[in-house]
Amino acid sequence: MKTDVKMQTVVICAAALGAVGAGVPRAEAATMWTTTEPAAWTAAEVRPADGDGAARALDLFETDGATAREGSVPWRAWGTTFNELDLDALRMLKPAEQEEILRKLFAPDGELRFTRGRLTMNANDYSRAWYACSEVTGDFDLTHFNIEHDKTNQIALVKMAQRYRPDLTFWVSPWSPPAWMKLNKDYCVLSSPFNSQPKEKDALLYGGGASDAVDPNEMWLQGDRRKPFPRRLATQNYFIQEPRYLQAYAEMFVRFIELYRAEGVPIDRVMYQNEAYSYTPYPGCPWTAEGTVRFNRDYLAPTLKAKAPGVQLYLGTFNTNRKSYIEQIIEAPGLLDVIDGFGFQWEGRDVMETMTAKYPGKHRICSESECGNGRMDWRAGEHTSWLLFQNLGHGADEWYNWNFILCDRGRSNWGWEQNALIRVDSKTKTFSYRPEYYAVRHFAAFIRPGAVQLAYSPWRDSTEALCYRNPDGGIVVVATNWADAVRRVRFRIAGTAYAVELGPHSFNTVVLD
Repeated sequence: MKTDVKMQTVVICAAALGAVGAGVPRAEAATMWTTTEPAAWTAAEVRPADGDGAARALDLFETDGATAREGSVPWRAWGTTFNELDLDALRMLKPAEQEEILRKLFAPDGELRFTRGRLTMNANDYSRAWYACSEVTGDFDLTHFNIEHDKTNQIALVKMAQRYRPDLTFWVSPWSPPAWMKLNKDYCVLSSPFNSQPKEKDALLYGGGASDAVDPNEMWLQGDRRKPFPRRLATQNYFIQEPRYLQAYAEMFVRFIELYRAEGVPIDRVMYQNEAYSYTPYPGCPWTAEGTVRFNRDYLAPTLKAKAPGVQLYLGTFNTNRKSYIEQIIEAPGLLDVIDGFGFQWEGRDVMETMTAKYPGKHRICSESECGNGRMDWRAGEHTSWLLFQNLGHGADEWYNWNFILCDRGRSNWGWEQNALIRVDSKTKTFSYRPEYYAVRHFAAFIRPGAVQLAYSPWRDSTEALCYRNPDGGIVVVATNWADAVRRVRFRIAGTAYAVELGPHSFNTVVLD
């Protein structure tokens, strides 16, 4: 049985302002969709009209409805991640409920319309436990490399989604290489009660310094993350920097792509590492700038070119806001020539705008939404909405959700509670669409691949807005109000002015067909 966010009547006021420009035809009526905490996805009609009815409205933007915003790029894809714990949560529900969720997430006429997926090579923190595709120490020729574990887990979840979107495409990154290829000979980075690594090995992170120099709380979203992150960079590569290790690892990416293709799962992009700057008790691997350049430029790029032509190499995922450090990597001799784009997540979003301006020929994607704290409440929805504005407004042309469905408080087997778009109650076997689901829906339900960004109104007076024109000519305006009071805003499209009231703490989308 499904339980939805509580519904109640919400009043939406809509009016127009200003005179319609001479010679510009009046727009047809538009629809405005609104979500608040007590009332999800309500609709109201928005009509342009002559006269001044919004003298105190906040001006958001003006666009001719055709010209792309300078520096923007056409939108390419909405995507999500395929994790084992998502599969476990989904399977708790009745078959009809599973199908409802999959249809809404993936079908071309669904609500989120995901067309891309992110995969992990080897386990990530939302796998049930550690595993790797290559567990035999010293197996440099990959004799024992396999995806048997994945076939009944990650691939099984993919095939469920493919029933509604057969043309799903994918990219892959590892969280950790096989443990035998790492300096600490373990899948994690730091010791914790949730793994078996001895605490003494924590000192390896900074080249043999004292283990108490490590701050484990930094990785658990505690403290002020607006400062440089991480506070201290690893000084050692946890991946062993010997040529035979580096080449064998590059070959693993190719083998993984080949085996997945044989299962009907097309992978067209790789990134060498998830969050090389998170020093984690779950699967992870720190890389230095030198190691990052060496592996991507000298091993992974040429191996992909020779053995997996057509597969793109993106640099990421960057989860650090240390701009000069990122530029040190990107501008290493020859590296920019062999990569197609960048993946940014978490603190990486702070440098996305700079990267957009500095490297306009390279794509920028938001490779992962932020995971939250397991509460899955309205505040989490507002945070995800804010991140969407930040990511899209600063140059991302793809966006990827992290977990799309989890049980209860979304607790991993490494002790972290995280959010999802949909929550399953493991006791009652019911599910609910959480505020983050609607935060994403207000964008993904309307902004299509190929859409052109016309305008971005950054945060002002607790309000933010984006405007896109879809390939069919339809206009989409997404606006959010984080304030406790109503915000009256106005915008002008092709000479026609609109004034709308954004309710307190609301997500809003205006669609002009």
